[in-house]
Amino acid sequence: MEPKEHPRYDLALLTVFLFIVAALGISPHSRVDWALENLLALVLVTVLVAVSRRFRLSAVSISLVFVFLCIHELGSHYTYALVPYDRWCSALTGVSFNKTFGFERNHYDRLVHLTYGVFMVYPIREVLVRITPLRGFWVGFIALNIILSTSAVYEIIEWIGGQYLGKDTAKAFVATQNDPWDSQVDMALAVVGAFFTLLIIRLWRHFFYRRPLSTRGV
Repeated sequence: MEPKEHPRYDLALLTVFLFIVAALGISPHSRVDWALENLLALVLVTVLVAVSRRFRLSAVSISLVFVFLCIHELGSHYTYALVPYDRWCSALTGVSFNKTFGFERNHYDRLVHLTYGVFMVYPIREVLVRITPLRGFWVGFIALNIILSTSAVYEIIEWIGGQYLGKDTAKAFVATQNDPWDSQVDMALAVVGAFFTLLIIRLWRHFFYRRPLSTRGV
């Protein structure tokens, strides 16, 4: 079933997103890193705008893409490894988030990869349902694999970029923070996030639409 048209809502989100990009583009920590981080995001937005007349995503999918891109934009301003979430938490609550959970590194990059899976698997699943005959287990399985494969592609881009960028820029862009398993953990978090969302969709359809868990319609 085609989603209802909501051009005003789409336009409002696009306007807010472009404002956020412009605002967070003011004096970023690294201008080169900010530009690199925004390249793929702006390509995604451009594609969504270009195909919107022929293929309009649902309001839920567009909203999830918007939320993920906003999380990404904050990271592009500070760089993923330097978002001062711990300082903000301490200022608001008087408690250090990192010390409370025993973290020794900045985990904002982990959050971005986790939310990539959580928020982006739903739009990917919607596209698969609408343009392919996949249903049930297979639509979720393929959506999960797309999350994993695109995460791997991004890690490869980071690796290649890290080989040719200047030392400081490469450090900001790759953001491994001396973790030899950084790429693997990032990809795993994206898959875990996507699996969680698919599980929620499955349970929602089971309990609210009374569809057996073993039948079609993930």
